[in-house]
Amino acid sequence: MATLSKRSTIYLDPALHQALRLKSVETSRSMSDIINEIVKEALAEDAEDLSAFDERANEPLISYEEMVKRLKKDGRI
Repeated sequence: MATLSKRSTIYLDPALHQALRLKSVETSRSMSDIINEIVKEALAEDAEDLSAFDERANEPLISYEEMVKRLKKDGRI
């Protein structure tokens, strides 16, 4: 089932806009298609991060100082 696109106005830095236009021409894809793909990828990364946070929610918290001590003890720093 196809979904209808929603129109939105965005403001890009002029250099980003030029780069996007060039990528659009080079790849024979619309600027909207490229932007949609990039936004989907960014949101998917956010979903992965949130999932990782949920998985680790019950882990005990340690202080920064304790983490540094552990890294030194393990020879990592």
